[in-house]
Amino acid sequence: MIFDLSDYIIEAIHEKHAWRICDLMTINSERFRRFFPETLQQNLTPDLSNYFVQQKVRQFHRREEFLFVLKEAEHSTIIGLVYIKDVDWDKKRAELAYCIGYQYEGRGYTTQSVQKLSDYACKEFGLKTLQIIVNKSNKGSIRVAEKCGYIWSKTLVKAFTPPNESALDMELYELHYER
Repeated sequence: MIFDLSDYIIEAIHEKHAWRICDLMTINSERFRRFFPETLQQNLTPDLSNYFVQQKVRQFHRREEFLFVLKEAEHSTIIGLVYIKDVDWDKKRAELAYCIGYQYEGRGYTTQSVQKLSDYACKEFGLKTLQIIVNKSNKGSIRVAEKCGYIWSKTLVKAFTPPNESALDMELYELHYER
């Protein structure tokens, strides 16, 4: 466990999470299809989720990418994911990406998790710049970034292509950490 926040827990990825990640992704498949298509595709069945989780645990241990689960405290249901990804150790920079199940939206869990994990990434990993990349249509994600102190930096032209769509411009938000 990383953080126990009374209603929910933020925890590093573990093999025991596979089935519950599969549940999160399949229950929210329409919600995650556009901006989390790879994670969704890799978790459509329990077998795929087992492989996904094994891969993410290896990446975590090799310090390539860090996946955290948000778990409901009472039932251990996985309610969301937060990635610290695209880590550039030389530039001390990484990106945060996150998703939460529709049943838990609007409760502040994502904002609190991004705040905690941003601070954790900077203090524990020595990162100086964290980035969140979001489409301007995703108002909730923009609010999370801004509430967590991330500042809009620039528009990334045609930076992401959702399944069966044209490439989208994405907005880059950054948090610069000073010790």
